[in-house]
Amino acid sequence: MIRIASRAARAAGATAAAGGLRRWASRMPIVQAAAIVAFVTMGCAPSVAQAPRSGAGGVVRAAAVRAASEAGSDAVPMTRAEVFAAVQAKGELGEKLFSERALSGSGKLACASCHSPAHAFGPPNALAVQLGGSDLRRPGYRAVPSLMYLQSVPAFTEHFHDSDDEGDESVDAGPTGGLTWDGRVDARSAQAAIPLTSSFEMDSTPARVAAAVRAAPYADAFRAAFGARVLDDDQAAFRAVGEALSIYEERPSLFAPFSSKYDAYLAGRAKLTDAELRGLRLFEDERKGNCASCHPSAPAKDGSPPLFTDFGLIALGVPRNRALPANRDPKFYDLGACGPWRTDLAGRDEFCGLFRTPTLRNVATRKTFFHNGAFHSLEDVLHFYVERDTHPKRFYSVVAGRVAKFDDLPKRYWGNVNIEPPFDRHPGDEPALDEREIRDVVAFLRTLDDGYGKARQ
Repeated sequence: MIRIASRAARAAGATAAAGGLRRWASRMPIVQAAAIVAFVTMGCAPSVAQAPRSGAGGVVRAAAVRAASEAGSDAVPMTRAEVFAAVQAKGELGEKLFSERALSGSGKLACASCHSPAHAFGPPNALAVQLGGSDLRRPGYRAVPSLMYLQSVPAFTEHFHDSDDEGDESVDAGPTGGLTWDGRVDARSAQAAIPLTSSFEMDSTPARVAAAVRAAPYADAFRAAFGARVLDDDQAAFRAVGEALSIYEERPSLFAPFSSKYDAYLAGRAKLTDAELRGLRLFEDERKGNCASCHPSAPAKDGSPPLFTDFGLIALGVPRNRALPANRDPKFYDLGACGPWRTDLAGRDEFCGLFRTPTLRNVATRKTFFHNGAFHSLEDVLHFYVERDTHPKRFYSVVAGRVAKFDDLPKRYWGNVNIEPPFDRHPGDEPALDEREIRDVVAFLRTLDDGYGKARQ
């Protein structure tokens, strides 16, 4: 098993990744840095205090730098206002594109169809996987993740070492970062291209996407933002669409508002109920829920709020979801980081079965959980965590009278499965949490939903 770092080290790693905007901005020309920070803190974010934690990622930074450099090295540098306006215009186009059904092969599916703004930019229903393709009948292979709180996800690395002074650089936190369930891309623009061209999602092509933008009422605005001839080339137009979507998805007021009851509690503006407080203690207790080992719950040293993920990739031994059409083939396995859709780690056994840890913010708005949508309630998820090893028969199939544990992972990879608490027990042991404690943890998790009040000041 390669997720070997301690809770403290992993939490520190998440903190280090989230401080990147400040360190990056300090190394670039003042006009560019000021303009980009202005975009995040003034143009979109509800609070300047959120900028370091939820601020612009690589996509916005690249867009602003590109906007400042397109005029040529001999030209007068763009002002802060000009860079801000250029990036803002692209983000506004991204907002339109996010709801544009014409981008899909069916003409009926938009990004917002599966990443519903009304459902924390996650799935709007309880389906384990969504239906797509040109006829909207092709099932996907993985549950749709939320697009929120991804601004600080670091680029994928096989061995994450904390580079800040808040952690122990000698501790290897294992594979960390990257977007999608398997971490196979680092840039949001690259992530956007995946569903656009996937045969079981939007099922489109660069040519179709470019044609849709050329026919859209905002085509002239698109040319003004990306260049007069950008729509003359299908590939250039496709890249620009990805960039626009990326910038839109970096908007903190929508994608990282930090407006939950727990944020208000951390700021001293709300009180948790007795059940919520008990749930928080169980969430953090390393011998009980131990949830915070992968979903850090404490603010960073600079006071920025927690993201409730360490960005790490981990194998949990989630049971096979036999309701998925793909799983009717007994030879098919979704092995996460080592395939089938991620190919650069193919043949690397130590990565098989690993999936990226999602944030738990807004988790109570979801109706499907884990990469394969195997569970449909938070209570069921917690029962799996605390009873996977004490009562495995409740989750796994029985073959020839024996429980086929870890039935969605070939036996050769079982050594990758996490065995840290609460996964350190055996049949006959008491689960780490009882029924009341599970209810308390669920009560706490519900405090992570955004919209409790105004965003943290």
